[in-house]
Amino acid sequence: MTSFLWHKVSESEKEEIRKQAKKIMDDFSKKLDKVGKIQESFIERENCEREEKNEKPLEIDREIMFENAPNKNKDFIVGEKGGWK
Repeated sequence: MTSFLWHKVSESEKEEIRKQAKKIMDDFSKKLDKVGKIQESFIERENCEREEKNEKPLEIDREIMFENAPNKNKDFIVGEKGGWK
């Protein structure tokens, strides 16, 4: 099985790969030309920025935050390390 995963590529195989890659890019380019230009839409608004208020920030309850965290230790919330990959 490992022989299918990796092998030394000969010059003729390299050339074939180059040709296939060029064909794929050329075909894609032709299809993009058929799509044409897409016009962007703009939204005009009278108020585009919110007003700043002199309010104190919301208090974050540390106990509730730690209760909701799935992985934690005494003082820290333990973040996921690449589990989404």
